[in-house]
This record gives sequence, structure tokens and C-alpha cells, in this order.
Amino acid sequence: MEKYIRLLRMKHYIKNILVILPMFFGGAFLDTGLWIVAALGFLSFCAVSSAIYIINDIADADRDRLHPEKKKRPIASGEVSVKSASVVAAVCLALSAIFFYVMTGMGAAGYSYGAMLLLAYLAINVAYSRGLKNVPILDVVILAFGYVVRVYFGGLITGIEVSDWLFLVITAGALYMGFGKRRGELIRGGDTREVLKSYTEGFLNGSVTLMMGLTIVFYALWARDISKKGMIFSVPLFIVIMLRYGMVSDKKADGDPVEVILSDLPLMALLVVYGIAVSLILYM
Repeated sequence: MEKYIRLLRMKHYIKNILVILPMFFGGAFLDTGLWIVAALGFLSFCAVSSAIYIINDIADADRDRLHPEKKKRPIASGEVSVKSASVVAAVCLALSAIFFYVMTGMGAAGYSYGAMLLLAYLAINVAYSRGLKNVPILDVVILAFGYVVRVYFGGLITGIEVSDWLFLVITAGALYMGFGKRRGELIRGGDTREVLKSYTEGFLNGSVTLMMGLTIVFYALWARDISKKGMIFSVPLFIVIMLRYGMVSDKKADGDPVEVILSDLPLMALLVVYGIAVSLILYM
């Protein structure tokens, strides 16, 4: 069972919390009806993201066997056969469709557009696995696209509009994490990604710095624009979180966002404090 949990990359489900972000910032976090819809949307996204990870691992199995860490992945190590992994991926896609179908019957708002977003996410990530991951800059843009899709998917199914400033915050923040991941892979070496041959440390350092600055500026403008005036006081805490993330990311083997967050207790504590502070501002 443990090998299948690793195959599904369940710890990466933390990324899908972005699905409930529009509901949280939209002031509807206490709406139990929307919670059911958001929860089903979350599960649908978890299932499709696991299928994508499996598809990617099947495509990268030979290359992963040359990597000091990735060679331990279930498919690369031989713990799970390609045939078994393909069956699991198919089951995940079926579960995603089932969760989505149930969600539409529970009062999901823009489910038709949500379905298109989910299919677009699947198609683009399959294309990424099949070759787009080797195209510099586009590889990071596709990774960032996944974060943006999660937020808009959550907004569509709950009927809550995603503001332009929040869109820019998520986009710049995702690019920041994506370029940071590539920088970590390049600096520490040992990674077998073909696209790393196209990047230089100077370019990635500059991109990370630029995206970090833009994320903070966009967040400040969004906090200023939101109806709750107290949100502006969350900006200093947000800056500290960004700085802490950057510091920890520099120390991690490949700068993977999930690994960075889950490996650092102070960073997780800051995120909890941020969540509590913003909750008080928005709901008290």
C-alpha cells in the first residue's frame, strides 16, 4: 500500500487547497453548502493530479533511474509495473469524473467551464510529459498554469469571482516557485532534466528575484483593493513568508514547493499564523 501512496504523490494534494482559496477570500468560507461543492472539487482535482503524476512517471522512468533520488520512485525502482501504474492512473481519472459528476448534482455553479478547465489541465500536463517539459521557460509556465487553474476552478464551481489582482498574485507566485525549483535543480546538479541545459544560474537567479518582487507588489495591491481594509496589515507577514520560503528553498535539494513547505516548521508556523490572521480580518 505504501508504494501506491508514493505513486499517487498524495502529499502533493496540499497544492489543491488552492481550490478553496476563492471561497476563503470571497467571504463564503462558512457556507456549508459551498463546502460540499468545494470538497468534491478538491477530490476531483486530487484524483486527476495523481493520474498526471503517474503518466509523467511512466514517461520518465528510464531517466529517473539515473537520478539519485528519483530512482526510488515506485515505477523507476520497479516496485510498481508500468501496467499496474497505468491501471491506477485510469482508476484515478474515473474517480475524478465521478467526483465531478456528483459535484454538479450538489449545486456547483459554473461546472461546464470547470470541466473544460479540468480537461485543459489534464491535456496540457500530458503534453508537458510528452515533450513540452524540455522547452525552456514554457516548462515553468506550464507548472504555473496548474496553480492558476486550481484557483479559477475553485472560483467557477463555487460561483465566486477571482479578482484580477489575486490572479496576478497566484501567477507571479507560481512562476517564483517554478523558477526556484529549476534553480535548485541546476545548482545542485545530479538532475537529469534536458531543459536544464538551456538555463543559466544567472538567469534563474534574476527570474526568482523578479517574480518574488512582483508577487509581493501584486499581493499588496490586492490587499489594498479588497473590501476588508485590515488586509493591508497582512502584507508585512506575507513578505516574511516569502523571504522564509526563499531561504529554505535555497537549501533544499531541488526546491520542490511541497518539500520546502513541509520540511520547515517555522515556515509552516508562519502560514498557520497568516491563515488565522486573515481569517480574523475577513470574518470578525
